[in-house]
Order: sequence, then C-alpha cells, then structure tokens
Amino acid sequence: MLATPPDFDVLIVGAGISGIGMAAHMEMKAPHHSYTIVERRENIGGTWDLFRYPGIRSDSDMHTLGFDFEPWKHEKSIADGPSILEYLDRIADERGIREHIRFGQKVLSADFREDEARWHVEMESEDGSRTRLTANFVYLGSGYYDYDDPYDAGFDFSEFEGQVVHPQFWPEDMDYTGKKVVVIGSGATAVTIVPAMSEKVAKITMLQRTPTWMISRPAKDRLANFLRKIMPETWAYAITRFKNIRMQDFTFKVAREKPEKAKESLYKGLEKALGPDFDKADFTPPYNPWEQRLCLVPDSDFFEALNAGKADVVTGNIDRFEAGGVRLKSGELLEADIIVTATGLKMCVAGKIAVSIGGEPVDFSQRFYYKGCMFSNLPNFAVVFGYLNASWTLRADINSDYVCRVLNHMRATGTEIATPVLTADAEAAIEEDDIYDFSSGYIERAKAIQPKNAAQFPWRLNQEYVVDRKQMKADPVNDGLLTFTRAGANATQSEEQLEAAE
Repeated sequence: MLATPPDFDVLIVGAGISGIGMAAHMEMKAPHHSYTIVERRENIGGTWDLFRYPGIRSDSDMHTLGFDFEPWKHEKSIADGPSILEYLDRIADERGIREHIRFGQKVLSADFREDEARWHVEMESEDGSRTRLTANFVYLGSGYYDYDDPYDAGFDFSEFEGQVVHPQFWPEDMDYTGKKVVVIGSGATAVTIVPAMSEKVAKITMLQRTPTWMISRPAKDRLANFLRKIMPETWAYAITRFKNIRMQDFTFKVAREKPEKAKESLYKGLEKALGPDFDKADFTPPYNPWEQRLCLVPDSDFFEALNAGKADVVTGNIDRFEAGGVRLKSGELLEADIIVTATGLKMCVAGKIAVSIGGEPVDFSQRFYYKGCMFSNLPNFAVVFGYLNASWTLRADINSDYVCRVLNHMRATGTEIATPVLTADAEAAIEEDDIYDFSSGYIERAKAIQPKNAAQFPWRLNQEYVVDRKQMKADPVNDGLLTFTRAGANATQSEEQLEAAE
C-alpha cells in the first residue's frame, strides 16, 4: 500500500442527484472508504437548486428519478423543484452525507499521477483563493451542461426595449404580473413556464420554430398511492418503480419500431386534451416520436392554459426583434414586455474540468466510454451521464453500485489503480456507433466534444437501462478489460498474480 495515503479515497464532484447518490451508495456498500463531496454552489441539489423559473418540475416520474434505495413519499409522482430538493436534503441529513460536503468549491483541474496512484485536484473558492487536495478515485456527478453559459441562439436584442431572461438565470425578484410574455422554445422548459406564468400575465405566447411531441400524464400515480395504503412504503415504491421502468422501456421501443402507431396514440391524447379541432401543424414535429425526448405535460396544465385562452402557441421563424416584441418572417408581430429564451442548454464534458494524466491533457473525444461509467485508458475516474429515454437517476444508481464494487475489489486485492484498458489493436477493430442516436439540438451541437461510442458493450454508453442493470450486476468486475495495478507498476498484473504475491 502507499506510504502516504491521499486525503480521501474518493472525491465526488457535485452535490446534485448523482453526487448525493454516490455518497449514499458508499455509505451502504463501501463504508471503509473515505470520501468528500465538493460543490461549487452553496446548497445541494445541482440542477434543482440552480433553476428557479416558474413551475420548475421534473420531466420524469419520481419513482424512477428517485433513488433505488430511498422511496419517494410524496403524493405527486411528477414533482416540483422544491419537493425534489426536500427529498435530497432528507437523504443528505439522515445518512450523514452533508458533513462530507465542501460548499463553494469549483474544481478547476485534476491530474492523475500513476506513481502515487492519486489525483491532484485544484479548486477555487468564490473569493478566488485556491486549494488542493488528493484522492485515489474521482467520481464526477457534475451533470452534462454548462452551468456558466447557456446555449446562445445568436439573437440580437439590441432593439428590444423589454426584459430578456434565460431560464437558467431566472431573477429572484422578477415581476411579470400583467405583462406580455413571449417564450421562445418548445421543449420541457417552455412547456413548464407557459402554464405557470399564465395566471398572472396579460398574455403569454410560446413561439416555436418546430413543434415537440407532447404527452399528458397525471401528476399523481394512482397505483403508487394505493399501494402505499396497503403495504410498506419500500414495497409500494419497488413495485411502482418496476412498473414505470417497464412502461418507459416498452413505450420507447414501440415508438422506435412503430413510429406511425406512436403518432396515432399521441394524436389521440392531443385531441382529448385540446378538442377535435386542434391545429395538428402546431403539434407535429419533423421527426418521429422518441427521436427526441417526449415532452411531458402533467395533468394537461399546458393544454388547459391554451383552452382557457390564457396562452397560445405560434409556429414560425424569427425575422428580428423590435422595440415592442418579436417580428416573424411571416410579418406578424408578437408583442412582448418580456422575452424568455428557453432555447436549450449547452453541453460540456467532465464539468469543464481540465483533466490530465501526468500533466498530459485528456481529450475525452478520443476515448471510448466503458460500461457507460468509465473511459478507455483513464484510471480511477468515473462519471454519470443519465439516460435520454428514461430517468437520469437510473444510470446514477447502477454506476454508483458498480464503482463501489470496483473500490471493494481494489481494497481486497491491495491494488490502487483501476483502468479500463483498450489497446491500439483492439480499438482499431471496434465498430463505432452514434453515441446518442437522438436528434435534439443540444446533442447535435455537442457531438464533436463527446467521447466515442462502440456498437457493442462494454465500450459504449448504452440507452437501455434494463439491459445495463443486468450486465453491470452480472459481469465480474475483473473482466479482463478493467485492469488492477499497484502504484508505479509498469505492467498489468492479473488478480491471480496479485494474490500470489501477497
């Protein structure tokens, strides 16, 4: 073992869903390993603490966005932001996780030194001062988008005399009572903001260049609430979670394999919500269902706002922004006092942290995912990138469990370095695949910086949770690809050689 241990066995970056989940898994499954969480903000929650726009809520049910180890106890399955924060706060407090968090620390760089088997991590506080710590293993729970800069659609607002706001930076004191509002965008954020603001504004319009497939679902899961009355919460949660996972998997596959059937079903739902005379053109995207995420409308609130005349949808292209609003290429002027640019996020890789090995920068676009959790030839480093066709936390749970198994294997074998090894010959034989197979704008814009993806497991980021969960649990940790070595070792040693040397 190393003569001088690192400051921590595991450094967890981010105190959102992924980071809190990893800490909870370590408390349960790798309790002999020390850890700390570094969080750049002053609160836990990540996305759910950052976004403060009206109506902020999950676009996945909380029986799958919740953790596998902690039942969701609220009546509403499609939850608002404050309820999700309450859930995370309770987990952090009840499980003793909060005392491990260092707030106000932004990770700038992480350099792995093989002779020491540890990461040297540099962090910056809000006052600009810098600190360093070392850790054997780094687990990134920093999300997938740029916290500092949202996507810039290139709009010129110089002539507009009103207020422009991006949902990622919503002003705390914003008053929109009696105002005319135009929300640019048609995704989950826009569909959330429009009904939430509609009660107070004079008029609100969702301006979309292209529509999004929408589906209405009850905010409350009747089965879940019934089961909680007749059996222990853990049982009710497990059953509901299983049901929802299978339903998500089924609907996604049907949509991909039989898109016309999926369209027919979605149109029926829209007709039920909006009436038989709804304008199909405003609700028919130029892509098939689940080529981008479906937009969830809980309790039809968006449709109810439209039906009540409190909101409307306009499909068109922007020509320019004038003093009083948005001029479309059709010539129509959408009057506005406030413009909300719900035009999407900007993806980033590894939380924009400068990752290196022995001082040599790591280019993630040249490395393959390994089991959707680690990267080729990058030691002691794991991440969470959630599912596009299911809840983020499903991947966070299986990745946390897997890394705990890796940590325990390292401890049991006296090794300090775990590396998914991909030789040059093996890489040359890999058939590459589209990493996401989704056409969403924020994904298309970021493909050049994303890691590589193989057509076959394990060198890929899969989009099928049921398969991933089985493989991650069933496949041995020492699969011949993930190699375990000691600090300073020049050659990979097999587990048998390590055991013989002990």
